[in-house]
Amino acid sequence: MKNLGYYNGRYGLLEEMMIPFDDRVCFFGDGVYDAGPCRNYHIFALEEHIDRFFNSAAALDIVIPKTKAELADLLNELVRKVDTGDLFVYFQVTRGTAIRDHTYETTPGNLWVMLKPATVGDCKEPIRLITTEDTRFFHCNVKTLNLIPAVMASQKAKNAGCQEAVFYRPGGRVTECAHSNVSILKDGVLRTAPLDNLILPGIARAHLLKAARACGIPVSEEPFFLPDLFDADEIIVSSSSKLCLHACALDGKPVGGKDPERLEQLRSTVMDEFYTATE
Repeated sequence: MKNLGYYNGRYGLLEEMMIPFDDRVCFFGDGVYDAGPCRNYHIFALEEHIDRFFNSAAALDIVIPKTKAELADLLNELVRKVDTGDLFVYFQVTRGTAIRDHTYETTPGNLWVMLKPATVGDCKEPIRLITTEDTRFFHCNVKTLNLIPAVMASQKAKNAGCQEAVFYRPGGRVTECAHSNVSILKDGVLRTAPLDNLILPGIARAHLLKAARACGIPVSEEPFFLPDLFDADEIIVSSSSKLCLHACALDGKPVGGKDPERLEQLRSTVMDEFYTATE
């Protein structure tokens, strides 16, 4: 074979392989991988790569459907099926196959392998470099498929008997929830995080602010912090499927319940707009 793809026991040419539509990797990027070179059908540092692979999976509570020894045997068997022994060996495990939901049941994951011809150079030629700011974990404003942090936070909330998790940054700045925006009512003002790169510009958030202005409730789009969250008169969580929820508990402590009239003004205004627009 000129190359090889493997998925849960099936294998064939990469261009012919197919996966289930609802593999969680498709919706959440929910998986881990490792990779390394193979020369003359010998996979370099295979044990080290497999150890790192298992460590990555354990950190995300993903169950690899094989032992380390079984995986090593499988990879060594698969490379022998390819025409050349000089290969790039890539393997990954995704959390499993299920209807889209941030939370998950713990089941054996889906194992993938990709083998393609590649050679390792002699590393004699110099390369050119540039510098660029490291923003890899500062793109919360982009609705990317890579939702693993949201998945893990959602599962943590579920395990704690809660429905959502609120994110905060070092220093205690509150940003957003695992799959919602969060705002607070305090002293008659609706406060919400600014639209920078640390939050998603939620559609429901925008309609909540529109409702506040329609109700004559002042709006502040400035950073707020954990003490503000715990001290809020009301905590409001908004998303496209749950337009204006409010919280009664945070980390096991009672919160909110201090400004029910403004809260109801906002909720009813948001919901009236929704009902009218969808008649």
